[in-house]
Amino acid sequence: MRVIARMNVGGPSVQVTGLMRNLPSDEFEQQLYTGYCADDEADYLETQAPDVESIRINGLGRSLKAGADIRALNQLTKEIRSFRPHIIHTHTAKAGVLGRTAALLAGTRAATVHTFHGHLLHGYFSPTKTRVIVAVERALARTTTRLVAVGFEVRDDLLAAHIGRPDQFQVIPPGLVLPPGPSRADARVGLGLPPDIPVIGFIGRLTAIKRPDRLAAIAHVVCGQSPEVHFLVAGDGDQSAQLREATKDLPVTMLGWRDDVETILAACDAVLLTSDNEGTPLSLIQAGFAGLPALASDVGSVKEVVLDGETGWLANPTTAELSLAVMDFLANPDEGHKRGMAGQAYATATFGINRLVEDHASLYRDLAQEARFAQPIS
Repeated sequence: MRVIARMNVGGPSVQVTGLMRNLPSDEFEQQLYTGYCADDEADYLETQAPDVESIRINGLGRSLKAGADIRALNQLTKEIRSFRPHIIHTHTAKAGVLGRTAALLAGTRAATVHTFHGHLLHGYFSPTKTRVIVAVERALARTTTRLVAVGFEVRDDLLAAHIGRPDQFQVIPPGLVLPPGPSRADARVGLGLPPDIPVIGFIGRLTAIKRPDRLAAIAHVVCGQSPEVHFLVAGDGDQSAQLREATKDLPVTMLGWRDDVETILAACDAVLLTSDNEGTPLSLIQAGFAGLPALASDVGSVKEVVLDGETGWLANPTTAELSLAVMDFLANPDEGHKRGMAGQAYATATFGINRLVEDHASLYRDLAQEARFAQPIS
């Protein structure tokens, strides 16, 4: 039983889709339970994975509303008793709370697994709310059979906050497939971009933790020194209007949500990430598969995706330092190409879908062999 709060366009949805599609069906029976996306979000199941079946749970989406959350909890509890899974695997914070609580209420003997695709310890909430979140995660960790982190830095941050025990954790990096894209020339024609200018791409949600305000500030600095450069933004969110206003006089093209990331990457020369906090960002893994260097904030487990000086440029999450990284890339196109090719080799070897699937299959097999989970629940 796989539970995720919502299948909005982003890293967790890509990982869940990869597992739903690729775990061997003759060995694993899976059911996916998810909520609904908000109005300013694209639904990955609708845009990218209509073949993946799901059971929708009202109230399991992004927003926190006591009445809706309680109804979602009750529905998940009923679904556990009906499906009778051997393993309940939750993804994302809200689904982790409701799914694992429902497992307790259902009285199941199923193993429970929760994946931290990042964490909410830095940059999301006030210190008071963060302390509450930490307390909840500590309590839930004590009821969870295995904890999965998408990167070593994510795991270490959680352990430093006394969430879980070292022996509970397994690090499973993301894995994906990047569809073949068009040629650079065709991609630029399709997106209305000039053929011979440098293009810096930004792919992701336009929300506070991703720092679109920093993206705007970097664009001002870089365009002031290199007016030929163009910024291409693929994504949407609650700060979309602010970014559009802040860059209205700059060569910035905002595309909104797109379901053809391979086209965006084909048109770009590098990909920029400006976040204050990340797990292991899929946009940079996708850039690696496309042979593009990354220009990224050195936060979370980003350094496990981007090897500084080898596959891209890492910098402290400030406008000044990230602007310098972009300018250094623009001044050294041959070095950028070299790092992009190294990134492609690294991404292919490290973040393939087959490795993701086998890592999870191995985890599930280990759980199934434990005596207390070997028999179907009553």
